[in-house]
Amino acid sequence: MQSRWMSLLESLTNIVVGYGIAVLTQVAVFPLFGLHASLGENLLLGSIFTCVSLIRSYTLRRVFNAVRLNA
Repeated sequence: MQSRWMSLLESLTNIVVGYGIAVLTQVAVFPLFGLHASLGENLLLGSIFTCVSLIRSYTLRRVFNAVRLNA
């Protein structure tokens, strides 16, 4: 079982890495579709996508936890 500290560290690392990947992907892919965003816009979009991902991940974790408890 993972300690609370290691769970927090894992979650924070996942967020930082995911944010970086999102921004780098946007910078690389957007121009292929004719979208040209400034670095600031890409950073903001990455933040929005990261927040949506956190909400999705938390919600799914809670749903699966509830299903497991009811099984």
